[in-house]
Amino acid sequence: MAARLFVAFCLLPSAFLWAQRPARTPDIHFTPTRHMIADAMLQLAEVGPDDVVCDLGSGDGRIPIIAAQKYGATGIGIEIDPRLVELSWRNANDAEVANRVRFIVGDLFEADLSQATVVTAYLSPNIMKMLEPRLRALKPGTRIVSHQFPMTGWKPDKRVQIEESELLLWRVPK
Repeated sequence: MAARLFVAFCLLPSAFLWAQRPARTPDIHFTPTRHMIADAMLQLAEVGPDDVVCDLGSGDGRIPIIAAQKYGATGIGIEIDPRLVELSWRNANDAEVANRVRFIVGDLFEADLSQATVVTAYLSPNIMKMLEPRLRALKPGTRIVSHQFPMTGWKPDKRVQIEESELLLWRVPK
């Protein structure tokens, strides 16, 4: 009986998250970044074990999971949809990196990015434009990698073409 209660207690938060809807309508629909592109983004940022990789609009959690699994980094995913956060936790458990990642149900415009040494995003040009002031205000040296979409007022330090995708890298200046 105690074991059944324990299992039910552990599954309750999961069931609760799965039933929840986002606090507000997401600004963009979830489009997964292919694994090869996610890995290339992390390579472009030169992610290592001392990094904290924060993925904005983390979807199914693949970028924080790859950062933890392949590069030994700490991964943080910010996602507005509680159902995708639940999926991210499942994926992290399956990948055996749940102890090196965190997934937060939250709004990427309000999220605390102060721990980030690397920020990744696959967001629309409009959202990147709205995020630009927040990203410029991060700690000097923080690396920002965008899949496909630039920030119109900030020239990237590096651009890389991977098949049909363009990856852009910025470093927050001193």
